[in-house]
Order: sequence, then structure tokens, then C-alpha cells
Amino acid sequence: MQNSIRKDIPSTLTNAQGENLEFTYHPGSPDSNRLVVIAHGVTGNKDRPLLVTLAEALAQAGFHALRFSFSGNGGSEGRFEESTITKEIEDLGSVLSALEGWEIGYVGHSMGAAVGVLRAVQDPRIRFLVSLGGMAHTADFAQREFGMETPGKGFMWDNPACPLSELFMRDMQTIGNVTQAASQVSVPWLFVHGTADDVVPMQDSQDLAAVCSSKYQLSMIQDADHVFSGEHEGQMAKLVVEALVGKKLDAK
Repeated sequence: MQNSIRKDIPSTLTNAQGENLEFTYHPGSPDSNRLVVIAHGVTGNKDRPLLVTLAEALAQAGFHALRFSFSGNGGSEGRFEESTITKEIEDLGSVLSALEGWEIGYVGHSMGAAVGVLRAVQDPRIRFLVSLGGMAHTADFAQREFGMETPGKGFMWDNPACPLSELFMRDMQTIGNVTQAASQVSVPWLFVHGTADDVVPMQDSQDLAAVCSSKYQLSMIQDADHVFSGEHEGQMAKLVVEALVGKKLDAK
């Protein structure tokens, strides 16, 4: 799908390092000012099927949607080894700065959801938040999934295109978890998690919801895996669209 650029959508997105970030824009209703920014998790990119399905469903419902790849991932410039939560928070800030004038919501999948939490507590431009299979405990995740690998030599999930770096592991350990930040989120928040997620346990979403002081909705999809495969992909998209259309995620 080619980018369909509205006059107030930039033709390019760059981060603070001057690296180009690939993106795809899905135009919604011409009279809507609501735009949903959608981002992926670790080793992912903007073209993960669940993100495409969600963006198309949002656009069909009238919401503008923009999905992008963090630097070092997909077709975005940058080194994968430098793809940390800390850098991705900065990437997201650059994207938001390029979208002046929109009422923006953010959807993050997996590690991208943790990025959203840490950005939302410092950036009032995010008006609502959606976490899909969202990560809460970053240090635990890194140790559980990659602790047996040697940074600088090993790979994430045996994928040679995704080398495990010391920078990534150190950043995950330093952050530790995002529950403290979650307690400070002041915008409406939707959590969607699969009960069969074996990458990020559904307990992560439950832990975040337990400390959330803003208006929130926690939705579990029975038997869905981490990427909401098969019929669960559509179920996930429907939950997000219904929350927005029903104004359950309207800002206070």
C-alpha cells in the first residue's frame, strides 16, 4: 500500500538523529481530526499483520491512522542494535512533533506499549493510550527471552537479522518495569491481551491496570496469542474501534 498523504501529513518522518522513519498513513473521515499512531514491538515493524488490520479498521471507522517503524527496524534508518526503549521513546516524540494540529492517540504492541507508557507520562500530546499485549516488566522480559544469549554474539529468537546488543539489555534492566510510570498516566487507556500470550504474560496488563489511576478498560481475548493470530486479529481490532467509537477513551 502506498502512503496516501493528506496536506497536513508530512511526506517524511525523521528522528532526532536525522534517521528516516518509514510509515504508512491511512486516511479516515475528512472531517475528523483524530489520528491514531500505531507502533510495533521488539523485532517487529509497521507491517506486522495485526497493525495493518488495526489501521485499516480504524480508517474504515473514520479515524486517521499512521503506523511507523522505529529506527533500526523494518525500512527505517538506524542500527537495530541501538533499538532500545529509551531511543524509541525519542522516536515517538519526533513523530508526534511532525503531526502538529491532530488530536493524537497512541497504540503500541508489546515493547511498543511500554514505549507508549513512558512517553505518555511526559507528553500531553498523547490524548489516549492503547496497549496490545503490552509489556510491563522489561527486565524480566529481557532475562526470560534473551538471558541465555551473549550480547554482541547472540541473536534475538535465533534471528540473525536481530543481533542482541549490550545496549538493549542494559536499557531493559535500567528501566526495570513501567508500573511506576503507569500509575502516573492521566489519559484514558485500553488494554487488550490474549490469554494464550506466551511472550508477554497477560499478568503484565493486569499489573498495569491495577495501578492505573485514569479511566481504563481491560479486555482479554480468550486463546489469543501475542500477535492475535487468525480470527483474534479481527477481534482485537474490533475492541479498539469500539472503545474509540463508543467514546470510552475520550480524554477527561
